[in-house]
Amino acid sequence: MALVTDRRRLRGLGCLALLAAVLVLQAGPAGQTTGESRTAPLRSPGNANYDIEVTLDPAARTLTGSEVITWRNIGTIAAYSIRLHLYWNAFRNTNSTFLKQRKLAGDGALAEAPEGDFGYAEVATIAVLNGDGSEQDLMPGLRYISPDDQNADDRTLAFAQLPTAVAPGDTLRLRITWTGKFPRNFDRTGVIGDYFFVSQWFPKLGVFETGWNAHQFFANSEFFSDFGRYDVRMTVPSGWVLGATGREQSRTEAGAGKTTHRYVQDDVHDFAWTTSPDFIERRQRFEHDGLPAVEMRLLVQPEHEALADRHFAGAAAALRYYGEWYGAYPYGHLTIVDPPFQSESGGMEYPTLVTGGTRWLSPRGSNDPEYVVLHEAGHQFWYGMVANNETEYAWLDEGLNEYSDSRVQAEALQPNYLVQRFFGGFIPWQFRDIPLKRATDTNWMNSYRKMGDRDALSTPTQRLWPATHQAQSYHKTALMLHTLERRYTWEVMRKVLSTFFSRWQFNHPLPDDFFEVVDEVTGQPHAWFFDQVYRGSNRFDYAIERLDSEPISWRGLTESQAGLKFENQTAEGRYRTTVVARRLEAGVFPVDVMITFSNGEQARRTWDGVERWQSFTFERPVKAVSAQVDPERVLLLDTNYTNNSRLVEPVTEAAATKWSLRWMVWLQDLLMTYAFFV
Repeated sequence: MALVTDRRRLRGLGCLALLAAVLVLQAGPAGQTTGESRTAPLRSPGNANYDIEVTLDPAARTLTGSEVITWRNIGTIAAYSIRLHLYWNAFRNTNSTFLKQRKLAGDGALAEAPEGDFGYAEVATIAVLNGDGSEQDLMPGLRYISPDDQNADDRTLAFAQLPTAVAPGDTLRLRITWTGKFPRNFDRTGVIGDYFFVSQWFPKLGVFETGWNAHQFFANSEFFSDFGRYDVRMTVPSGWVLGATGREQSRTEAGAGKTTHRYVQDDVHDFAWTTSPDFIERRQRFEHDGLPAVEMRLLVQPEHEALADRHFAGAAAALRYYGEWYGAYPYGHLTIVDPPFQSESGGMEYPTLVTGGTRWLSPRGSNDPEYVVLHEAGHQFWYGMVANNETEYAWLDEGLNEYSDSRVQAEALQPNYLVQRFFGGFIPWQFRDIPLKRATDTNWMNSYRKMGDRDALSTPTQRLWPATHQAQSYHKTALMLHTLERRYTWEVMRKVLSTFFSRWQFNHPLPDDFFEVVDEVTGQPHAWFFDQVYRGSNRFDYAIERLDSEPISWRGLTESQAGLKFENQTAEGRYRTTVVARRLEAGVFPVDVMITFSNGEQARRTWDGVERWQSFTFERPVKAVSAQVDPERVLLLDTNYTNNSRLVEPVTEAAATKWSLRWMVWLQDLLMTYAFFV
């Protein structure tokens, strides 16, 4: 609770911080090599600015870099030390926390790897730059720390005590030189052949709030950092195509067959780049009424060049629909990278740069490669501008983004048929009689069913059981939001997300900030809901346990003038229908129960869902045909929808025929595919 209170105080200081940022940075961060001035006001606090020079040695697979970090303390207390992320040390050896967590999930990555597949980040010098031009060496006190798991072998987070505390509003300037060795292309970064993807590659400060918020590098979690200006000069072999965060400002010959590319970007919290001699460059311009134009640049593999327009279509869908629903994309440019086969760097987001993921054979009418590009471009909004702490609350970007891209697919990228891949995922087979559905397929209901209760969603992301991260952060969150949409309508949920976006863009929101917006926009409290689906791990399952519809009759003793008399009576043309609905799991959610009668009439009752069971009785001149609990399927978190309905007279033969025919068609398709190649 103290953290939330302090975050509110920080938000109250936001305007002052933004004004200070404009004044301090108008001429560029310290160490900038040119006099380039800013043409637009800052949108963010702009308190963590990086001026970087780096040289790639493709043969040695190394980076040699130097940087000046200009950091301003926008917190409420003084900083007496620094925390420095050195992410590439996750690939230094198999004792790193990252690789140990991967092994816990059953993935022995790099366990049998040769020496050349490992990577590292090694700081050579680190010093404080004083205003008088002098420097204070921090290298003797630099040490590695493991605050999250006390793993003495982990070197992904470093600490150094400062000679002088940085008071609120004051600025610290650091000069760092380092060497980085690329791992084999592995989980977002690395090299394969002549393709270099360079992410989380430079020594990077943590986020200072009520103290430093900086975690080790975990397999589950991604990243958290402050906004600022990046001015980066990358020297690579001449003739190689390079793409990076930001806009290219210049290319200069560096001698010895090398060229330096300079890219600059304001109002971002990370910087990634890639280079290869094999990229083919394609460009398109996104234009849509009411939204600013965006120059889209695609760096595509030669074998995927025919899919270029589909990459652009995925990015344009995100820019249009997210822009209309939540707010406009402000940067004016977006680079899409098509990674080569087996590079393991596909499907990732960085400010103004995303990686796609496609295959040589991608049938039309299925969202491959559109979906991956759509999802990652969507992260320019959720993660890029609304910059939550992905290490602790990844669901705030991953889940909001999956919910959003699923709706875009349903509206703009149709048809979207099921595709199964054979022979190691190389050969696709499209089932044109099975369109994918938003509620279940593109929200990945099946994954949620398997692992939705393995952890609470509120568990800090880096501490989730490794195999459950996607089921929780992505799929459960999307289903949670889609459930609220079905309860309140899409227009209400669109307003929830647009309000959250406008209120917290270029800032660092917490989960409670999102929950407050939900309550505010809907006008209803939701602690009862989020206590279950966020803070708890309850499963939901409602069912129709019993349905009877019979002529009204009775037997027994009744009073008469002669005394008690036994009677057996039937009310002609009247039927009593009894329905029993049951809650089978711990999760509680209000649901409707609907009964359909033989004349087509329907009756509906609302049940708060709290008790374990509830019965409903109807007396009518017609029999019932069926009963359903949650007939509109509002509760998408219900893990077993097959028990939500019951018929008075089951049609087991028809159901068996339907399913057996479907399985026979699938088997026939599989055998035909196999026969073609054999």
